[in-house]
Amino acid sequence: MTWTLAEIAGDVFPVFILALLRIGAAMAFLPAFGERAVPLRIKLVLTLALTALVLPTLLATGAPPLERPADWVLAGGAEVVSGLFLGFTFRLMVFALQVAGTIAAQSTSLAQVFGGAVTPDPQPALGNIFLMAGLALAALSGLHVHLTEAFLLSFLLLPVGNFPNSDIISAWAIADVSRMFVVGFTLSAPFVAAAMLYNLALGAINRAMPQLMVAFVGAPALTLGGLALAALSVPFLLTHWWYLFEASIFAPFGPVR
Repeated sequence: MTWTLAEIAGDVFPVFILALLRIGAAMAFLPAFGERAVPLRIKLVLTLALTALVLPTLLATGAPPLERPADWVLAGGAEVVSGLFLGFTFRLMVFALQVAGTIAAQSTSLAQVFGGAVTPDPQPALGNIFLMAGLALAALSGLHVHLTEAFLLSFLLLPVGNFPNSDIISAWAIADVSRMFVVGFTLSAPFVAAAMLYNLALGAINRAMPQLMVAFVGAPALTLGGLALAALSVPFLLTHWWYLFEASIFAPFGPVR
């Protein structure tokens, strides 16, 4: 497809700028691509690349009339709001990994081991493992393709240049945040159940043998058991998380009917 200079200035440029604003705002929250460790220049290149991918489809619908500076301000503000909301929606599943890692670490006495050593945000060791492994799995499973499809669908659900309906957005946000906590607690359930059973067993042993220092025996065993359980369960938990994350990308507003 080729365009003349007049077509680029009149038709392509407004659509490109509005799409760039939405995708650029979403890039601040996107999983893997929007991490603090990713340099800003890389984020800029990724934003331009995603915008170029969705641009041909958007040209079929076009942009709203932008004749006055106020029209540009309103349309640009609407795209930034839509992009921030989309990025936050995709980011919630990453927050679920952090919630799961924090709960699992607290349950297995691993909350203060190497906290914050991997990511800029201070987290327990299991939280870092969950987060980095989940992002690596998402990147290896075609995250860029799924995000491109999600942005194309977002322009159908949230038309270009229009502010999202506040009532619908608030309902979607509440449902997505609730789903995030459900997923986080679900992923950490094996660690919570194992820690509860282990502590009940230690309590029974302490009642039967008061002279035994269960704290010196139980704490190292709990830590070792937590690491062993993580080695066995994390691959399955992350596979389950990826299926949920993939579904949330394809239907970011799915929980609300």
